[in-house]
Amino acid sequence: MTIQFYKYEGTGNDFIILDNRGGKYNGIATETVKKLCHRKFGIGADGLMLMNTKEGYDFEMIYFNADGSSSTMCGNGGRCMVQFAYDLGIHQYTYTFFAVDSEYVAEIEKNNDIKLKMKDVTEVDYHSGYSLLNTGSPHFVTFASDVENIDVMETGREIRYSKAFAEKGINVNFVENIDEETISVRTYERGVEDETLSCGTGVTAAALMAAHNPIGFNRVEVKTPGGKLSVEFTKTDDQHFTDIWLCGPAHQVYSGQVNID
Repeated sequence: MTIQFYKYEGTGNDFIILDNRGGKYNGIATETVKKLCHRKFGIGADGLMLMNTKEGYDFEMIYFNADGSSSTMCGNGGRCMVQFAYDLGIHQYTYTFFAVDSEYVAEIEKNNDIKLKMKDVTEVDYHSGYSLLNTGSPHFVTFASDVENIDVMETGREIRYSKAFAEKGINVNFVENIDEETISVRTYERGVEDETLSCGTGVTAAALMAAHNPIGFNRVEVKTPGGKLSVEFTKTDDQHFTDIWLCGPAHQVYSGQVNID
């Protein structure tokens, strides 16, 4: 089978996107996804996404991890899908799409950044030294004083495969406060099983935990190894966060064809 693919990235979080509005790639095999995402034997990516049609929406986003498994929501992936829709000729200010089990809304800003509205957070599990919350995907957030020198691969994998999280997996975020409104984040992602240059839902989780205003509007600037993002949200209390928007760039890297046996 010949596959027409498009490669996109959002602050270094990279994805293969297939236009599946005609259903050509329905039932794509796990092994095919793994092969395409492999950085030595395939195109190479942190994940693969299908753009499907869905009544009442501009499109449906189907996401697969690099290991071929089905995934929960991917924030940077969602932003890249909106840019992909625009590049396909779907030109509008606001996009409404379906992903996993929810409706998502996105906007293209004047500077061409993609602004994606994330799910409200209504529960945070606070522990000594870390917090657990779901921003579309489950996240472990811990603060550190020197994020740049943390061995994210080793430490992240240790936490992800610890007894508490091994069965379902968890994404692990290491966060450093740079100043009152800026944080630095590095993330170990389940499904990729490695550090990624950026993780949209992880950046969102980290920003919520780094809110500088205890009540009301917050905007947190986020530095990742792959670039800069920002998260805007309203904090009601330590358990409730609404109007959460993940903002940042998304670009096409290249497109091409690949033959799969």
